[in-house]
Amino acid sequence: MDFVRTYNSSVKIGNWNEDLCLEEDAKEEYLEKKERGELAAQKVDFLKENILRPVNLSVTNDGGLHFGDVIMLVNMGGENSERSVVSINADINSLTKTPSPGIQIPCAVSAGKSVQPCTRTAFIITSVDGSPEGSMLRFEQSFALKTTSGFARGLYLTSDLQSFQKVVHFDPQERLEYEDQPVPANVKVVIIHCKTNQALAVLGDRVFWTTYGKEYEVTAHTFLDCYKVEKDNNHWILCTSDPAGDGLALLNR
Repeated sequence: MDFVRTYNSSVKIGNWNEDLCLEEDAKEEYLEKKERGELAAQKVDFLKENILRPVNLSVTNDGGLHFGDVIMLVNMGGENSERSVVSINADINSLTKTPSPGIQIPCAVSAGKSVQPCTRTAFIITSVDGSPEGSMLRFEQSFALKTTSGFARGLYLTSDLQSFQKVVHFDPQERLEYEDQPVPANVKVVIIHCKTNQALAVLGDRVFWTTYGKEYEVTAHTFLDCYKVEKDNNHWILCTSDPAGDGLALLNR
């Protein structure tokens, strides 16, 4: 008698038992990570929920900037870039659970397009020379910028922005006259990196993807035009919220 060989798709062949065990282990590991909130998608949601939480900028009653003020650093854009805001560039690899959930050093930055004050975009003007909190920041006076407390840990900025900064007048011809005068809020200025004497700059031609979308690179480099005047890349507004509405309203024009 002739026997015809047949194949049934339900017949298990090869290392089917091993494959089944691996599949079950992977499923169990997935469920455990999900329960602990350790899936990549969960980490992104957790990061955004905390780092995009609204923050109140300081209110300016006298029109000036003070140590302890919470501000945003805004570049109004120019020929090669749109308006952007210096922002914490944290991703899920920046998360830490100790001693409490937050971001960890290093704290890199980029320039994002969102102008909403939040944990990611708010920075505190911090004294480095013993000036008391509440005293006015003056042109040519050294200061530091750090993040808000809580989830952002109150960290100082790193890389080219790690050292102290100083504010100089927007017009080079007026700088000597304005030296040691109070720095006004919500007006265009130039921010100088004290260690290198280079100006804070947004690089409109260097766009890269972040967890929050396409953003610009931020560095310390002075861009001068043919008249030896800083270009739009180096122009910044230290934005506050004030009773007259000239702070945030300025960004919504």
